Amino acid sequence: MTESQFVEKYNEYNDALHNFARKLTRNKVDSEDLVQETAIKAFRALHTFKDGTSFKSWAFTILKNTFISKYNRKKRRNVVNNPIEDFTFALENKYSVRNDAVSKMRFKELEASIEELSYKSKLPFLMFVEGYQYNEISEILNIPIGTVKSRINFARTKLKQNMSVVEKLAA
Repeated sequence: MTESQFVEKYNEYNDALHNFARKLTRNKVDSEDLVQETAIKAFRALHTFKDGTSFKSWAFTILKNTFISKYNRKKRRNVVNNPIEDFTFALENKYSVRNDAVSKMRFKELEASIEELSYKSKLPFLMFVEGYQYNEISEILNIPIGTVKSRINFARTKLKQNMSVVEKLAA
Protein backbone atom coordinates (compact mmCIF):
# COMPACT_ATOMS: atom_id res chain seq x y z
CA MET A 1 0.00 0.00 0.00
CA THR A 2 1.35 3.40 -0.96
CA GLU A 3 1.22 6.48 1.22
CA SER A 4 -1.49 8.08 -0.89
CA GLN A 5 -3.61 4.91 -0.70
CA PHE A 6 -3.13 4.91 3.07
CA VAL A 7 -4.32 8.53 3.36
CA GLU A 8 -7.31 7.77 1.16
CA LYS A 9 -8.31 4.69 3.17
CA TYR A 10 -7.69 6.40 6.49
CA ASN A 11 -9.86 9.38 5.52
CA GLU A 12 -12.59 6.97 4.46
CA TYR A 13 -12.77 5.44 7.97
CA ASN A 14 -11.89 8.57 9.94
CA ASP A 15 -15.45 9.17 11.20
CA ALA A 16 -15.86 5.56 12.28
CA LEU A 17 -12.53 5.71 14.13
CA HIS A 18 -13.62 8.91 15.90
CA ASN A 19 -16.91 7.31 16.96
CA PHE A 20 -15.16 4.21 18.26
CA ALA A 21 -12.56 6.29 20.11
CA ARG A 22 -15.28 8.43 21.71
CA LYS A 23 -17.04 5.29 22.96
CA LEU A 24 -13.82 4.06 24.52
CA THR A 25 -12.65 7.31 26.10
CA ARG A 26 -16.01 9.00 26.79
CA ASN A 27 -14.22 12.29 26.21
CA LYS A 28 -14.00 14.30 22.98
CA VAL A 29 -10.46 15.62 23.51
CA ASP A 30 -9.07 12.23 24.54
CA SER A 31 -10.79 10.57 21.59
CA GLU A 32 -9.23 13.04 19.16
CA ASP A 33 -5.80 12.39 20.68
CA LEU A 34 -6.39 8.65 20.41
CA VAL A 35 -7.38 8.87 16.73
CA GLN A 36 -4.36 11.03 15.97
CA GLU A 37 -2.05 8.61 17.77
CA THR A 38 -3.65 5.74 15.87
CA ALA A 39 -2.98 7.49 12.56
CA ILE A 40 0.69 7.92 13.45
CA LYS A 41 1.08 4.30 14.59
CA ALA A 42 -0.78 2.98 11.54
CA PHE A 43 1.39 5.02 9.18
CA ARG A 44 4.56 3.81 10.86
CA ALA A 45 3.32 0.22 10.70
CA LEU A 46 2.12 0.50 7.10
CA HIS A 47 4.64 -2.14 6.05
CA THR A 48 2.82 -4.69 8.26
CA PHE A 49 -0.53 -4.20 6.48
CA LYS A 50 -1.26 -7.12 4.15
CA ASP A 51 -3.09 -6.51 0.89
CA GLY A 52 -6.44 -8.24 0.74
CA THR A 53 -7.18 -7.73 4.46
CA SER A 54 -9.59 -5.20 5.89
CA PHE A 55 -7.98 -1.82 6.42
CA LYS A 56 -10.84 -0.84 8.74
CA SER A 57 -10.28 -3.84 11.04
CA TRP A 58 -6.54 -3.22 11.02
CA ALA A 59 -6.96 0.46 11.97
CA PHE A 60 -9.58 -0.36 14.63
CA THR A 61 -7.24 -2.95 16.17
CA ILE A 62 -4.45 -0.38 16.37
CA LEU A 63 -6.83 2.13 17.98
CA LYS A 64 -8.11 -0.41 20.51
CA ASN A 65 -4.61 -1.58 21.43
CA THR A 66 -3.40 2.00 21.78
CA PHE A 67 -6.30 2.76 24.11
CA ILE A 68 -5.59 -0.33 26.22
CA SER A 69 -1.88 0.52 26.45
CA LYS A 70 -2.61 4.09 27.54
CA TYR A 71 -5.19 2.87 30.06
CA ASN A 72 -2.75 0.35 31.58
CA ARG A 73 0.04 2.93 31.68
CA LYS A 74 -2.23 5.43 33.43
CA LYS A 75 -3.33 2.74 35.88
CA ARG A 76 0.28 1.83 36.73
CA ARG A 77 1.18 5.46 37.34
CA ASN A 78 -1.85 5.96 39.60
CA VAL A 79 -2.76 9.23 37.94
CA VAL A 80 -5.05 11.26 40.14
CA ASN A 81 -7.56 13.57 38.52
CA ASN A 82 -9.03 15.11 41.65
CA PRO A 83 -9.40 18.81 42.32
CA ILE A 84 -6.68 20.43 44.42
CA GLU A 85 -9.17 21.05 47.23
CA ASP A 86 -9.15 17.31 47.92
CA PHE A 87 -5.48 17.53 48.85
CA THR A 88 -5.62 20.28 51.47
CA PHE A 89 -4.25 17.82 54.02
CA ALA A 90 -0.92 18.00 52.18
CA LEU A 91 -0.85 21.78 52.53
CA GLU A 92 -1.28 21.75 56.29
CA ASN A 93 1.65 22.82 58.41
CA LYS A 94 3.72 19.78 59.31
CA TYR A 95 5.06 21.49 62.39
CA SER A 96 1.71 22.27 63.96
CA VAL A 97 0.91 20.62 67.28
CA ARG A 98 -1.76 17.94 67.24
CA ASN A 99 -4.61 18.34 69.65
CA ASP A 100 -4.52 15.00 71.47
CA ALA A 101 -7.09 16.17 74.00
CA VAL A 102 -9.93 15.81 71.50
CA SER A 103 -8.85 12.34 70.37
CA LYS A 104 -8.38 11.24 73.99
CA MET A 105 -11.88 12.49 74.83
CA ARG A 106 -13.37 10.58 71.91
CA PHE A 107 -11.47 7.45 72.91
CA LYS A 108 -12.80 7.71 76.46
CA GLU A 109 -16.31 8.20 75.08
CA LEU A 110 -15.86 5.12 72.93
CA GLU A 111 -14.62 3.08 75.88
CA ALA A 112 -17.62 4.24 77.93
CA SER A 113 -19.97 3.25 75.10
CA ILE A 114 -18.38 -0.20 74.92
CA GLU A 115 -18.80 -0.61 78.69
CA GLU A 116 -22.51 0.22 78.31
CA LEU A 117 -23.01 -2.74 75.96
CA SER A 118 -24.55 -5.89 77.37
CA TYR A 119 -22.15 -8.72 78.17
CA LYS A 120 -23.70 -10.83 75.36
CA SER A 121 -22.75 -8.22 72.76
CA LYS A 122 -19.60 -6.83 74.35
CA LEU A 123 -17.64 -10.10 74.57
CA PRO A 124 -17.99 -11.16 70.89
CA PHE A 125 -17.34 -7.57 69.77
CA LEU A 126 -14.15 -7.24 71.82
CA MET A 127 -12.92 -10.62 70.61
CA PHE A 128 -13.55 -9.55 67.02
CA VAL A 129 -11.67 -6.28 67.60
CA GLU A 130 -8.76 -8.28 69.01
CA GLY A 131 -8.55 -10.20 65.72
CA TYR A 132 -10.55 -13.37 66.27
CA GLN A 133 -12.47 -14.71 63.27
CA TYR A 134 -16.22 -15.34 63.46
CA ASN A 135 -15.76 -19.11 63.53
CA GLU A 136 -13.17 -18.87 66.33
CA ILE A 137 -15.48 -16.70 68.45
CA SER A 138 -18.29 -19.16 67.76
CA GLU A 139 -16.20 -22.11 68.97
CA ILE A 140 -14.81 -20.34 72.07
CA LEU A 141 -18.19 -19.00 73.23
CA ASN A 142 -20.02 -22.15 72.09
CA ILE A 143 -22.70 -20.22 70.17
CA PRO A 144 -23.77 -20.43 66.51
CA ILE A 145 -21.79 -18.34 64.02
CA GLY A 146 -24.97 -16.48 62.99
CA THR A 147 -25.45 -15.38 66.60
CA VAL A 148 -21.84 -14.16 66.72
CA LYS A 149 -22.35 -12.06 63.59
CA SER A 150 -25.64 -10.72 64.90
CA ARG A 151 -24.18 -9.69 68.27
CA ILE A 152 -21.15 -8.01 66.67
CA ASN A 153 -23.42 -6.14 64.27
CA PHE A 154 -25.67 -5.08 67.15
CA ALA A 155 -22.63 -3.80 69.07
CA ARG A 156 -21.39 -1.81 66.07
CA THR A 157 -24.81 -0.28 65.51
CA LYS A 158 -25.17 0.65 69.16
CA LEU A 159 -21.68 2.22 69.26
CA LYS A 160 -22.40 4.24 66.11
CA GLN A 161 -25.62 5.52 67.65
CA ASN A 162 -23.89 6.46 70.91
CA MET A 163 -21.02 8.22 69.11
CA SER A 164 -23.38 10.19 66.83
CA VAL A 165 -25.32 11.36 69.88
CA VAL A 166 -22.07 12.48 71.53
CA GLU A 167 -21.01 14.36 68.37
CA LYS A 168 -24.37 16.10 68.15
CA LEU A 169 -24.06 17.22 71.74
CA ALA A 170 -20.53 18.50 71.17
CA ALA A 171 -21.58 20.52 68.12
